[in-house]
Amino acid sequence: MLKELNGVIDYIEEHLTDDLSLEVISEYAGVSDYHFRKIFLYLTGFSLSEYIKNRRLSEASMDLLNGEKVTDVAFKYGYQSTDGFTRAFKKWSGLLPSDVIKNGVGKTFPKLSFIITVKGGNNIEFRIEEKPAFNLVGVSKRVPMQFEGINNEIVKLAQSITDKQREEMHSLQNIEPYEIISASYESDTSFMKEEGYLTHLIGVLTTKNEVSDLLEKVPVEACTWAVFPNEGPFPSILQETMAKIYSEWLPASNYEVLNLPSFSFAKMNETKEAYAYSEIWLPVKKK
Repeated sequence: MLKELNGVIDYIEEHLTDDLSLEVISEYAGVSDYHFRKIFLYLTGFSLSEYIKNRRLSEASMDLLNGEKVTDVAFKYGYQSTDGFTRAFKKWSGLLPSDVIKNGVGKTFPKLSFIITVKGGNNIEFRIEEKPAFNLVGVSKRVPMQFEGINNEIVKLAQSITDKQREEMHSLQNIEPYEIISASYESDTSFMKEEGYLTHLIGVLTTKNEVSDLLEKVPVEACTWAVFPNEGPFPSILQETMAKIYSEWLPASNYEVLNLPSFSFAKMNETKEAYAYSEIWLPVKKK
């Protein structure tokens, strides 16, 4: 995976002035578009599209410093007008292109390079399970993406569940894990960091299809699941485990993540405040 990632970075560098589609880049990497974008985000802190934009504007800055005209640079990096390029460049660098030419001062965003770093050698516990098709049923809401801390919109969603909804969920629940789960899906920004919304569902798993209008039903196809148990301060341990899955486990494994809902559950410890046993369930397939 390390070799593949660096190969993709080199490919991007060679095509910065071309029409680079994210799908073509993922195809070059040999994995699905969804899988590659999520891996890239967790490893770098940037979305793939954000990284490409930054590299293009960095190279544009160097071209301006070398005396190239603003119009030529704008069209070279895919902007349809000098106005559009000027707005993007100003937002990125805090400078106008003309300032770079006039004052000889620009901004750079270096090319990424992936290297192996050993961080204490902690094991990531997991198991692989095969599961038949099932439905997620529960209450859902579009919530802002948030990778750290408590998401207040999810708290509000949990508080909105009525007794009737809770009773129906429990009556439908008939497949492991027999827990109230939280599922995430339908990100509208392809997992750009701290940006946009996704759908969050609180509910249960069931193989039953008859669901009332009180609950939403989300079908999930039969597939393989990687399950990651964890225990510690909640919700930070869950968020830290998720980050390790994408930054450490997936790049080193023979699996790639599927574009299906992932889910988790947490069982709070009655004797330790804000402490829980939890599991993350990730839909995967072998590469």
